[in-house]
Amino acid sequence: MEQIEIEAMLEAVLFAHADPIGPEKLAAVLELPQSLVARGLEGLQKRYRRPESGLELLCLEGHWQLATKNQYGPWVRKALEIRKAVPLSNAAMETLTVIAYNQPVSRAFIEQVRGVDSSSSVSGLLEKGLIEEAGRLDLPGRPVSFRTTDHFLRVFGLSSLADLPPVRPEDEGKEGSQ
Repeated sequence: MEQIEIEAMLEAVLFAHADPIGPEKLAAVLELPQSLVARGLEGLQKRYRRPESGLELLCLEGHWQLATKNQYGPWVRKALEIRKAVPLSNAAMETLTVIAYNQPVSRAFIEQVRGVDSSSSVSGLLEKGLIEEAGRLDLPGRPVSFRTTDHFLRVFGLSSLADLPPVRPEDEGKEGSQ
C-alpha cells in the first residue's frame, strides 16, 4: 500500500471520528502496522503545516485529532453558531426536561409524562446531539431508552446532571436537611 493511500485513509478516519484517537486504534481500524500509521500521521502533519491548508493534525497526550487552524477560528465559530442558533420548540424542551430528570427513559415514558406523541421531539433532539440511545430497558418489548449527552451539558452550561436546577423550588434545601 502506498504512503499517499495510507494518509488518505487516516485523514478520512480522523475526520469522521472527530475526537482524539490513539495510534493503536488507528492501526487496528486500518489493519496496518503501527509503524505505517506513524509514518502516515507524520505525512499528514507535514501536509497540514503548509499555508494553503486550513487544517492541522494535533497530537493530544498521544492521541490524534484533526482540527481547524486557530487563525480560522472566527469563521468556524460563526458557522457553528448559525447551526446551533436554532432554538428548541416548547415540545422539544419538555421532552428534553423529562429525559434529563428521569434518564434513562423510554419513549413511552416520555409520552406518558407529556400526554402527547413525542416522536418528532425525540428525533429532533437525537439529530441535534442533545440525547442519545442508552440501550434497551428490561421491560416488555425491550424498548429503547434515551439519555442526555455531553453535548447537552455543554450547551446548557452544566458540568454534570447534579447541576440541574431542582424540579420544584421548594425542593432546593431538602436534600441537606434529611
